[in-house]
Amino acid sequence: MNFKSSEFVFQLFALLASIILVHAIYVAIIRPNADALIEEQLAREAAGETYVQQRSIYIVMRDYEQEACFVLMLWAMAIMVLKAQRSIRERKLLDKALLNISEGTSILPEDTRDLSRPIQALPESERSFLVPRALLTALQRFGSTQNVAAVSNSVKEVCETEGDRLDSELAMVRYITWAIPSIGFIGTVRGIGEALSQAHKAVEGDIAGVTVSLGVAFNSTFIALVISIVIMFFTHQLQLMQERLVLDTQNYCDNRLLRFLKIS
Repeated sequence: MNFKSSEFVFQLFALLASIILVHAIYVAIIRPNADALIEEQLAREAAGETYVQQRSIYIVMRDYEQEACFVLMLWAMAIMVLKAQRSIRERKLLDKALLNISEGTSILPEDTRDLSRPIQALPESERSFLVPRALLTALQRFGSTQNVAAVSNSVKEVCETEGDRLDSELAMVRYITWAIPSIGFIGTVRGIGEALSQAHKAVEGDIAGVTVSLGVAFNSTFIALVISIVIMFFTHQLQLMQERLVLDTQNYCDNRLLRFLKIS
């Protein structure tokens, strides 16, 4: 419960930090440069100069939809970094000998209490990890049922439950991944709407306003789709890391505990 509360607070502060950081960059760097480039282009068009218009990253990124997409990208990255760090910490326990069992030793139901003590002596933050929970569940089940098959099923249930929990906790990241292209399409609709509202000026020969509005439409979609591809890549990498953790934990329990269990 404490972990979930701290994770919620972290996500809240990560969102606020993302908004402040991205908005500061836009106000200080991106929009001033983009506005200067647009004014220069409009001045050249008004003067009738012939020039090759350069596509600037500042202009591509200048609108509010792109800013919102970058805010969501940083927020999703912060959430994934937090979850990846926890998975890495949990994986480190797989390299430790949590149970001191020599090769060839047989574990009887009456031995489970002594074997549980080193695991119960772990720091509280580590006891909440998957490996200690799975081992404690297996030992307690073996001590109460004296059935190796029941122990194997209990380990499998713990790992499957953990896999479902980890998958459900990625719901916010998946929502952000869906929201980013949607915001891009909102920019597309807004840009096309502004372009259509200035169609009468284009008929009269002034296409500057239509050009700028269509730029909003296409640029917002372009940035949103690129960011969505990046977020999806890291989401799948995180999901793969978590799935491997669950599978490796189940193998750890099989190799370090279950194969030593014997019924007298």
